[in-house]
Amino acid sequence: MKQRKLLSQRHPSLYFLAVWSRRFKRYLQWTFDSKKYAGKRATDKLPYRIKKHQSVLLKKLGHNNEQLQINKVTNLNIAARQINGIIIKPGETFSFCKLVGLPTKRKGYLLGMELTFGEARAGIGGGICQISNLIHWLVMHSPLTVSERYHHSFDPFPDDGRVLPFGSGATVFYNYRDYQFTNNTAHTFQINLWFTDKCLEGELRIDTELDYAYHVMEKEHEFLKIDGQFYRKNEIWRDKILKFQSGKIVETTLLTKNFARVTYTPDYYVEGAEKK
Repeated sequence: MKQRKLLSQRHPSLYFLAVWSRRFKRYLQWTFDSKKYAGKRATDKLPYRIKKHQSVLLKKLGHNNEQLQINKVTNLNIAARQINGIIIKPGETFSFCKLVGLPTKRKGYLLGMELTFGEARAGIGGGICQISNLIHWLVMHSPLTVSERYHHSFDPFPDDGRVLPFGSGATVFYNYRDYQFTNNTAHTFQINLWFTDKCLEGELRIDTELDYAYHVMEKEHEFLKIDGQFYRKNEIWRDKILKFQSGKIVETTLLTKNFARVTYTPDYYVEGAEKK
């Protein structure tokens, strides 16, 4: 059965007004709320690394998107410059959208791939979620508190080269779908981003070495078929581990449960039956 289009899809002007209404509301929040937003960047790195991660720049995502993938690298470079070296002091909140700003052609952003309305499409600045995904993975390995995070309600591509658990990312759409975390500790943190020939790389650093670390894991992963439609579910958990007591686990926390519509046929199924 063909899916019925949303009202905003049938009338683009309504979608435009809705977006700018939400953006205006966010501008008011940034101006009048009580949060102190991180804005200072430093070239000198803080002394201790908490976590490092890298993600591949050019990925195999469906068909006919090679140019969008290439454009995405340009978008990532522009956005990363606004975040690289950012310092998050005690009591400060990191806001991805506030730091990066609105992606526009005038700033040099190109058409990249966006996931919206249940499908992949081209949009100015598309692909910069790769940075917010990476940062969220770093933050999950720290005592920082995630205060705002969104993830896609559907899974559009098979796991070709996937490294992180499904549903562990953080999508952004300027500016009302933001990614924010707050530093409720007594420590100062820093995010550094850089590029190699093949990867976007990043690290989270801190001013004082912690005596514990975190391990993030996936549980209860499963593909489901309900009324002819595929879905995917999992849970993401985190262990807090003491470094100097033979890896003793002192806390285990459920971070998130994911359930999303899948827009492809998983390899896990063959002619409607699960592989054994």
